[in-house]
Amino acid sequence: MNKTINTVLFDLDGTLVETVHEISDATNDTLEEIGVSQVSEDQVRSWIGHGTRELLINALAHVKQVPELEIRQSKGLNDIFKIFDDFYLMRCGTRSHLYPGVKEVLDSFKSAGLKMAVVTNKESRFTKAVMKSHGLDTYFKIVVSGDTLTTKKPDPQGIFFCLEKLSASPSQAIFIGDSLVDAKTAQNAGLAVWLLPYGYNMGQPLQNANADLILDSFNDLLKLLNIV
Repeated sequence: MNKTINTVLFDLDGTLVETVHEISDATNDTLEEIGVSQVSEDQVRSWIGHGTRELLINALAHVKQVPELEIRQSKGLNDIFKIFDDFYLMRCGTRSHLYPGVKEVLDSFKSAGLKMAVVTNKESRFTKAVMKSHGLDTYFKIVVSGDTLTTKKPDPQGIFFCLEKLSASPSQAIFIGDSLVDAKTAQNAGLAVWLLPYGYNMGQPLQNANADLILDSFNDLLKLLNIV
């Protein structure tokens, strides 16, 4: 094992789990419920990264053709959030799946004694539901969701929280994600960041993230961290 790294922090959506299908389903369930037009899965994919609240605001602004600020200031927004919450909790785990190699790599990391945590902008009730449905809750002692702290990614406090709980230093840790948000979060915390190419990067080129490395697949982690 690479002796300089003993702690690995992961993003969730687009890194460990492909979730766009059920997020899109829940988004369109909500839009249909309130009587507005629906959005495409590609559009939903481009909005993933800042939590479901921001995604829904993006969707509403798009279908109503109004600025996002108008949506944020609308009186009925909290009611729409509640509608989405109900639909998404029903959808969690229905059309999501682990990316290839995730379980095998996490099993190897666990056997090797690596400390692991998840830092995501997804709200905790959805994080727990998705992770439990795919058996990820058995791997991670520390999970920071978008509502765990007063800030969320790209603010580095989630990473600092994990490092403190796991008794690890930035030089001993690495962040694995899929977006510019993940890269910025890790860089703000002084961590190296490796990105996966298949996730959700809000339609932007991954090369713009200035990551330390862009992986070809999740399985690359075993070789890079010298775990066999």
